[in-house]
Amino acid sequence: MAEHEPLIPKHGGYRKLKSFQLGQLIYDVTVRFCDKYIDRRSRTHDQMVQAARSGVQNIAEGSQASGTSKKTELKLTNVARASLEELRLDYEDFLRQRGLPLWPPEYPALKRFKARRCARVEEVSAWIEEERGRAGRTQTNTDGYGRTITSTSTVFVDESQCPSVNSSALAANAALSLLNLCCYLLDRQLAVQARAFENEGGFTERLYRVRQQRRKSK
Repeated sequence: MAEHEPLIPKHGGYRKLKSFQLGQLIYDVTVRFCDKYIDRRSRTHDQMVQAARSGVQNIAEGSQASGTSKKTELKLTNVARASLEELRLDYEDFLRQRGLPLWPPEYPALKRFKARRCARVEEVSAWIEEERGRAGRTQTNTDGYGRTITSTSTVFVDESQCPSVNSSALAANAALSLLNLCCYLLDRQLAVQARAFENEGGFTERLYRVRQQRRKSK
């Protein structure tokens, strides 16, 4: 323990947390996704947007509250994790109910998305357009001699016949990829916070230690 432990330690700094940055991106992606693919009058629209907002807001609030209450920090971080789990289920339901594919981690398009390390919603949108364009640039035919000819000209992609390049499927799988990473980071964050609370206690224990240090110094 530090010789002169502050009563209120450094806290906040949530904007530097990778979980917060991902949470903000997930929120932005979800707002755009719901406005485009979910009926604005439905409860699902509001619930998905609110779950995404709850995730990012509770990460920030927990970080700010940590100065005086590690217990509150732990509780709010867990609320953020639960909200994002709810949102993850909503995206999975969207795909399942429409017969759209839920990609495994090694799916080529998903690997390309992860490699981009998108930080803004515009970058996610650009990836979606690239994937749709990629699917439309490959057309295979045969000539009169049975030889394969590959054309690189753009062709029309019927999304109903090719669900893997459906715009909503691309967007939902991208959001799920971001959610999987953010939930993993929050699980680790919760584990660190729990250990700190077990080892150091909360504000009451810190207040006792600070008073003891002051008395000894006098």
